[in-house]
Amino acid sequence: MIGKLTGTLLEKNPPQILIDCHGVGYEVDVPMSTFYNLPALGDKVSLLTHFVVREDAQLLYGFGSAAEREAFRQLVKISGIGPRTALSVLSGMSVGDLAQAVSAQEAGRIVKVPGIGKKTAERLLLELKGKLGADLALPGSGPVQSDVQSDIQQALMALGYNEKDAAAALKALPLEVGVSEGIKLALKALAK
Repeated sequence: MIGKLTGTLLEKNPPQILIDCHGVGYEVDVPMSTFYNLPALGDKVSLLTHFVVREDAQLLYGFGSAAEREAFRQLVKISGIGPRTALSVLSGMSVGDLAQAVSAQEAGRIVKVPGIGKKTAERLLLELKGKLGADLALPGSGPVQSDVQSDIQQALMALGYNEKDAAAALKALPLEVGVSEGIKLALKALAK
């Protein structure tokens, strides 16, 4: 429902921040990797978000990159891994490190995260295998995609292409392409 917030950063109390969006203050929980990259108080901030509605609460989780948000979403799908544990995992290791640990099936790297035991780490590796792709471990996936690239990727995925194919098509596009032209070029590339 709420996919992105852009506003003024009012408070920083790890792991929670407060963002003022035109007079409405949103409390957002963020992993430490995002927290360390936040601007100074009073500066403009933009975060991708994941909105969780529970019987007793409505919670917003914020991320500095699309890769972080996707990793978080994959983590919370795993039985026994809630949003707090997923934030701990992303605070304890980068998305690239997590993807590498999953690819190599190294439970020892994940057990180092506070709150993750051996059994949880093994279940996490099993559940994420093949879902947390090597594309998340690439150095270029760290920063937030531009709004244009994000819109193009979302459009391709809405048309039925998987995330990997959509990301590959994005890499082939010129940097200064617009959304509609980018979608056309990406569809041509994917049709080949």
